[in-house]
Amino acid sequence: MFAMVNLAPGSPVEQKLQQMRFGGAGESGGGSGGDSSSRDSAVSAEVIEALNKQYGFDKPLHVRYWIWLKNLSRLDFGESFTYEEPVLDVVMSKLPVSIQFGLISFLMSYLICIPLGVLKAIKHGSKFDVGSSFLLSALYSIPGFMLGILLLVYFAGGTFMDWFPIGDLYSDSYDELTLWGQIKDRVWHFILPLISYMVGQFTVLTLLMKNSMLEVISQDYIRTAKAKGLADKVVYMKHALRNALIPIVTGFGHFLSLFFAGSLFIETIFNLDGLGLLGFQSLLERDYNVIMGLFFIQTCLMFIGNLISDLLYVVVDPRIDFS
Repeated sequence: MFAMVNLAPGSPVEQKLQQMRFGGAGESGGGSGGDSSSRDSAVSAEVIEALNKQYGFDKPLHVRYWIWLKNLSRLDFGESFTYEEPVLDVVMSKLPVSIQFGLISFLMSYLICIPLGVLKAIKHGSKFDVGSSFLLSALYSIPGFMLGILLLVYFAGGTFMDWFPIGDLYSDSYDELTLWGQIKDRVWHFILPLISYMVGQFTVLTLLMKNSMLEVISQDYIRTAKAKGLADKVVYMKHALRNALIPIVTGFGHFLSLFFAGSLFIETIFNLDGLGLLGFQSLLERDYNVIMGLFFIQTCLMFIGNLISDLLYVVVDPRIDFS
């Protein structure tokens, strides 16, 4: 990843030089001929050398990588070329937006999708199951960013309805509101982007839960439990649900990576300054330190999340043994 990022065309030095050229274009005015151009070329060589030294590009790639690894051992990701601040400070400034949307969408998805999937499995083939499957499939077919645009057009801004705010996380008068008023203001700003954010994963998780539950309740031990006269609630909730959750717990451990969850299009549409937008802008501006910082931290969180998922397998099904 380090090599790919650093070898991509358009380094920070090139971008800085481009800015300087555009900035100096208006100042050059009518020139003094060849003498001016030769002087500019000499200055450019000095500027390029200074910029390379400033950004550390005066060293070979493998040396830069070794320096980056040594700094990484101290959790020092360097400074952002764009913001001219430590990378961790830049990431922490964008983190609240992604944490809020990632955590809330995670909780709502599992708290709604698991019961809904179980109910669809129990009522498999009924009007409720067919109707809800059609609705979920329709929602899944709509890209999140397109749904966000439609929601803004129809329910915000006053073109049709003016029920919700256009963007941001809170109103301009947020600090003047009471605690209850601040909570309501936050919720009101969250509704539209949250719907757009979780529409795809909501459908996948519900159908996964339903199919897993259907597979479990078709097994012999469930039929035996029913034949013994156990109530349907006991059979489904006590005996079937625990085994049906095994495929679902795969995603439980990924809650850590939700701290870095971000959706570029949704954050752009709803004017949310989160990590999705930060990552995209860092790629465009070749802000190598921010890119590598985001990549490293999220990779570590995914590793830890996978370990948590493995441990949850044992909690759900004690027959699983990793020893």
